[in-house]
Amino acid sequence: MTEPVVAVRAFNRFYTTHLGLLRDDLLGTAYTLTEARILFELAQADRTEVTALRQELRLDAGYLSRVLRRFESDGLVTRERSGDDARRQLVSHTPAGREAYATLDSRSAGQVASLLDRLDGAQVRRLLGAMDTIRGLLDGGSPPAGYVIRPLAPGDLGWVVHRHGVRYAEEYGWDATFEALVARIMADYGDAAAGPGAARQAGWIAEVDGEPVGCVFCVRREDTTAQLRLLLVEPAARGLGIGGRLVDECLRFARRAGYRDIMLWTNDVLHAARRIYERAGFELSREGRHHSFGHDLVEQVWRRAL
Repeated sequence: MTEPVVAVRAFNRFYTTHLGLLRDDLLGTAYTLTEARILFELAQADRTEVTALRQELRLDAGYLSRVLRRFESDGLVTRERSGDDARRQLVSHTPAGREAYATLDSRSAGQVASLLDRLDGAQVRRLLGAMDTIRGLLDGGSPPAGYVIRPLAPGDLGWVVHRHGVRYAEEYGWDATFEALVARIMADYGDAAAGPGAARQAGWIAEVDGEPVGCVFCVRREDTTAQLRLLLVEPAARGLGIGGRLVDECLRFARRAGYRDIMLWTNDVLHAARRIYERAGFELSREGRHHSFGHDLVEQVWRRAL
């Protein structure tokens, strides 16, 4: 048995036990998890075709028939033949069935709410993001539906240093001196955040499924000139327009902060970033050769008016 298989099975046991899903009296009712799910699906429409219900829940036909007979005996559902095709059977909730569903739905929502109450906002976002990731991967690896851009929160500066160190080492082979440079930039940013010029700098984090995937910073270069720094988008989130959106956020802030123009420093090997800067209206101001981060590079300075 492979290690991933063991890990997934262990998680399944943890989750089903944690929510009490294996009990015959789910949420203090007379129903099992499967029976509760059937009641839930029946509540989504006035009438449901039994074959469609069996296919949706992937249940054995005989087992589903026995459950529906029990529900009918208890007065929770009614069954009838379709007027269009006598071979098709339709099932509907009775008022008692709708009441049973409402009880289950309310108790389930309360149980989940009590679990989430133990977590802070960041933890809830991580949890929901992880759940979306699992669902997306098992449904066929569908791409994330969207992203959010948010201001900095505690812990973000460390994430920025770490991800820059990892990404530039993996993609360009840059050594630890680059990560050290990013760490110094973040230290300067943190020091300035406690000073009188704090209102003229800002940073943003892009999130997908509750997880950080990108960043950018706007800092003071001179009294009238801002500097865009540390634009980064993780590979898995590229192609969603995050880089351009982060740059736009930086430009809007720089205008509001009273800067007249903005510049940035980069290297010519960062082709994707350069295309983003060009689309945002930056123009190459100067470039020159240098040796940094273990490589011979061509540095570039880009500028634009605000």
